[in-house]
Amino acid sequence: MATVDKLRNNLIDKLLTISNKDYLKALNQLVENSGIEHNAVKLTEEQILMLQLSDKDIEAGKLISQEQLDKDDLMWLKGK
Repeated sequence: MATVDKLRNNLIDKLLTISNKDYLKALNQLVENSGIEHNAVKLTEEQILMLQLSDKDIEAGKLISQEQLDKDDLMWLKGK
């Protein structure tokens, strides 16, 4: 999935540099006519439960910064 996100972000970055209105119109029409499917991802019961538990953790303030998480990961890796 990271590959799809990376590709999407790269495309967005490139689109932001285009100033030719006709080119952008043509790209827009291409995307609109591409027949993109908008299928919702179906989550399992376990995935829904994990998301609900995550929401409860956030509401309860059970958070950790990315910086602290990185430090903890390094400590864990060094211990292996």
